[in-house]
Amino acid sequence: MLTRLSPDVRQYLLITGNYWAFTLTDGALRMLVVLHFHELGYSPLQVALLFLFYEIFGVITNLVGGWLGARIGLNRTMNIGLGMQVAALSMLLVPAAWLTVPLVMSAQALSGIAKDLNKMSAKSSIKLLVPGDQQGTLFRWVAALTGSKNALKGLGFFLGGAMLTAVGFAPAVAIMAGALLLVWLLSLALLKRDLGKAKAKPKFRDIFSKSRAINLLSAARLFLFGARDVWFVVALPVFLATSLGWDFWQVGGFLAAWIIGYGIVQSVAPYFTGRRSSRTPDGRAAFLWAVVLTAVPAAMAVLLARGHDAQTVLVVGLMVFGVLFAINSSLHSYLIVSYATEDGVSLDVGFYYMANALGRLLGTVLSGWVFQVAGIGACLAISATFVGVAAVISLALPRHKIAHATAEIR
Repeated sequence: MLTRLSPDVRQYLLITGNYWAFTLTDGALRMLVVLHFHELGYSPLQVALLFLFYEIFGVITNLVGGWLGARIGLNRTMNIGLGMQVAALSMLLVPAAWLTVPLVMSAQALSGIAKDLNKMSAKSSIKLLVPGDQQGTLFRWVAALTGSKNALKGLGFFLGGAMLTAVGFAPAVAIMAGALLLVWLLSLALLKRDLGKAKAKPKFRDIFSKSRAINLLSAARLFLFGARDVWFVVALPVFLATSLGWDFWQVGGFLAAWIIGYGIVQSVAPYFTGRRSSRTPDGRAAFLWAVVLTAVPAAMAVLLARGHDAQTVLVVGLMVFGVLFAINSSLHSYLIVSYATEDGVSLDVGFYYMANALGRLLGTVLSGWVFQVAGIGACLAISATFVGVAAVISLALPRHKIAHATAEIR
């Protein structure tokens, strides 16, 4: 069936398939590490710090990876990322006594580099397959890619919790390493074309965006994802396991269902943000949707402070938060691809996802520290504040017409 498609589309589908396979292992590994090391007696802050290098190197990789992709091509950066993830998983296949904090943090650092090389490659390639005057098509393609990726990440969360319960930490990691090794070998054989290589070799200083629109959107993205991870990454799964007494498979299954639902909403986000009126979203849409999202963690924090049932507040609140956050995230993902220049697109996308990774880093560290010091209610209050900041920044984003935004870039 692939032979009937154009070469460009075949390349994109292969890159997307690699991205999906990687995402599945990435979600499973995160859940395995959170639950396994919490079971070993690590505090919430210590668990959060295990991901410190993952997020730090994600920031660096997005900043440098866009430049690298523009120089050597997105297929090569994709394959480098897959190989590094296999290596990161292999590092954890050691006797339990050897699983020290430095080793786990090093493996997570390698995984963070691998993940963002893959994300940058997949998100950048779509810009090259859609004509610049077809912004509605671009929005739908970006939404479908982002949503499907997060649905698979959610499935990875469930697999991580289920495999930890069924076979244990080391066998679960071994299964994932073997499966991804096969995907990597197939990728090396099938991905041939240097998709995304810039016509002119970009200089290293070009990693920093010169576009006001991209800089503003990147700042808003930083606070948006910090708002999610400040309570979702460590505080929520630990709270569910300890305060509410949920089993590991229940925690993994619930978070997996949330991520899958979140991904589905991302995929259909164009229907909520202007598709019916044949309009593509702009900066005003980003501001309005962020304002609506701000109310959810704020309301949850107030309800918990007033003594309402924590399980009800978190389960219902998380579902509402997931729908609204998915729309915000999908809208942002479209705007960055729309704003980015076609020649060397990975430079702009890489810079933007550097800010995304910086927001995750900030949220992850705060998730462990604030939860340990002040509880999940404080995490939710910070989340509301962060979304509010993202909304204020979005006020300065360009309004219609998006298609003309690229004229001001570089």
